Amino acid sequence: MLDSRRIMQRCDALARHSELAGGLTRVYLSQEQAAANRLVLGWMREAGMSARLDAAGNCVGRYEGDRPGLPALLLGSHLDTVRDAGKYDGMLGVVAAIECVHALNANGRRLPFAIETVGFGDEEGVRFNATLLGSRAVAGTFKPEVLDSVDADGVSMREAMQNFGLDAARLGAAARRREDVLAYAELHIEQGPVLEADGLAVGVVTAINGATRFAVEIDGTAGHAGTVPMDLRRDAFAAAAECALAIERRCASVPVLVGTVGKVEALPGAVNVIPGKARFSIDIRAPEDAMRIAAVEHLLAEMNAICARRKVAMQVIKTHEGGVAACAPWLMDQIGAAIAAEGIAVRKLPSGAGHDGMAMIELCDIGMLFVRCEKGISHNPAEAISAADAQTGAQVLLRFIENFQPKTRA
Repeated sequence: MLDSRRIMQRCDALARHSELAGGLTRVYLSQEQAAANRLVLGWMREAGMSARLDAAGNCVGRYEGDRPGLPALLLGSHLDTVRDAGKYDGMLGVVAAIECVHALNANGRRLPFAIETVGFGDEEGVRFNATLLGSRAVAGTFKPEVLDSVDADGVSMREAMQNFGLDAARLGAAARRREDVLAYAELHIEQGPVLEADGLAVGVVTAINGATRFAVEIDGTAGHAGTVPMDLRRDAFAAAAECALAIERRCASVPVLVGTVGKVEALPGAVNVIPGKARFSIDIRAPEDAMRIAAVEHLLAEMNAICARRKVAMQVIKTHEGGVAACAPWLMDQIGAAIAAEGIAVRKLPSGAGHDGMAMIELCDIGMLFVRCEKGISHNPAEAISAADAQTGAQVLLRFIENFQPKTRA
C-alpha cells in the first residue's frame, strides 16, 4: 500500500512553498511555512490521523492504537529548510511517516500503541540563529529567553509567533509527558556519501555527532585602502580570515573532527575601505564530546592570540551547544531487524549532521534510519534521492512500526 510516487510528489509540493524564487528557502513562522503546514495537516487527516498545529507551530498527527489514549511512538522530522536548500532534508521523514500511517489505515490495522507523526517547525535555526526550536518545545527544554531573539529584519520570535497566530505564553503546552511517549524514530536522508559508497539504500544511525556553534565579531579600524600602510592596519577581516584558517587547520588534524566557517560579513563593505568590522560563524562537530570540547578550547585560545597580535578586539557568543546524542541500542536493533527482513545488509553509521533527535533525547529514547542520497549532497539544490530508495526507506520504516516492541518500563 506504500506509494513512492506519492512520497516524491509530496516532497515536490512542499518545495514549492519557498521565499526564494526558483529555489527553496522556508524558515520558521513564515507565510511559506504556514502554507506547508496546511498541506501536511491535510495529508495527515487523509491518512486517517487527527491533526493539529501545536503551541510551537509543529504539525502533529495522531493515529490511535487498538484503544484510545495509549502511549505513542513518535515519528517525523522537520519542515523548515536552510537557505537555497534541497527538497528532501527533513521533508522526506515527515512525508514517509505519513505514508506509513496511510498504509496502516488503508488496511484497517491498529497497533497496541498510538502513532504520532510530527513535522517540526524549526530544526535548522536559520531565522533566529537558534536551532531545534520545534523539537525542544516538544521535549520541554525550550529556553524562554530565545523568544527575544530577532531575525534579520529586527522581528523578535515573540512577535513572529503572534503574527503566525500563536501565543508565546502558551509555548509550554507543546511539551509532552514522558509517560505518553514510547520512543522517537526518524527517517532522514544520510546527507553524506557512505551508503552510496557501500551500495546500500538504507542504514542504521548509531549516534548524532555533538556540535558547538559561535557567532564571532571582530572590531578593527576602518581606513582608506590606498593610504594606510599594511603594517599599520587593524584589518578586521584579515583577522577573521586567519581565524578561519586556524579552524580549518585544527579540524583537519583529526579525521573525525570537522569545523566550518559558513557565514562571513566584512564591514563597511566597500572596495576602497579597509574592513573595520568582521562577523563570522563557527560550527565545530565531532562524534566524541571530549574531542569537540578540546578543539573548541584550543581554537578560542588561538583566535584570541591572533586578534591580540593584530591589535583587534574579538567578541564570541556561543549560539548552540549539543552533546553527542546516542541512539538507543534497543531501537537500533529493531531498525536493523527491519532492514535485514527486506534482504538488505545492515550498515551502522554515525550522523555528522544534527537532527531533532538531539532535542528529543531529553524526552525519550531515539532511533534513526538513514536513506541514501545521491553523491552525499545536501543543504544544496542538487540534493537528490531515487524513488526506489524512498520506497525502500518507507518499507523499512513501516516494517519497524508494525513490529515495534516498546521497551519495558521499570
